[in-house]
Amino acid sequence: MAEKSKPFFWYELMTTDPKAAADFYTRVVGWSAAPFGGDGGIPYTVLSAGERGVGGIMNMPEGYKKGGGHPAWVGYVHTPDVDAAVAALKKAGGKVHRGPEEIPDVGRFAVVSDPQGAMFQLLQPNGPDQPPVPAGTPGHIGWHELYTSDWKKAADFYSGQFGWRKTREFDMGEMGIYAIFAMDEADVGGMMNKPPQIPNPVWQFYFNVESIDAPTKRVSDKGGKVLMGPMEVPNGQWVVQCQDPQGAHFALVAPGR
Repeated sequence: MAEKSKPFFWYELMTTDPKAAADFYTRVVGWSAAPFGGDGGIPYTVLSAGERGVGGIMNMPEGYKKGGGHPAWVGYVHTPDVDAAVAALKKAGGKVHRGPEEIPDVGRFAVVSDPQGAMFQLLQPNGPDQPPVPAGTPGHIGWHELYTSDWKKAADFYSGQFGWRKTREFDMGEMGIYAIFAMDEADVGGMMNKPPQIPNPVWQFYFNVESIDAPTKRVSDKGGKVLMGPMEVPNGQWVVQCQDPQGAHFALVAPGR
């Protein structure tokens, strides 16, 4: 039996105003927000879809700010052994920015980037794994999109590190190739060479909503910006790309209008 892929399984917003950001996303996406009760010492807000935690919000770390960081969403990749994953990542040309180290009551983590510079995190969580949710479940993450400087090299990197695999390509003309990738059997995201207006390689995450128009209006009503869309994509879903009031980019995906 083939080894299972190591998926993204937690999503975190680093921002300049966690309280305002929590208010924005609970209203736009429909999440609930509650303080995390661990002993980490850093204020942290957990975002949940129903009873299931999906992600969190925290103040931007000082080191991140001093390095020129801006409000952004980052994804955590599940790994059974962070130290081994970090060693493999470095050997494959990735970079380690922090860790591996322990988060009390949570697990062992590291802040890393792929060889092209896109940031993500590795987490070896304490406790049992959560069961998967059906694709399209509102409030969960419906798509993962990588804007990079060399999608072929990025695809090879993530395949080698985490077992993801490219399933097909779309030719988007002047915008280049959009490569769909799967974790285990399901297509979960795409990779493409970034357009000029995106300065650095970065991951963008699409949050599932039940329909596209009402949440898109809530983005604008609550002080965010709609950057692209709503538009229909080849699988019949509708997407919109946005920026929250603090400047973090995100996207929404829905089965219809």
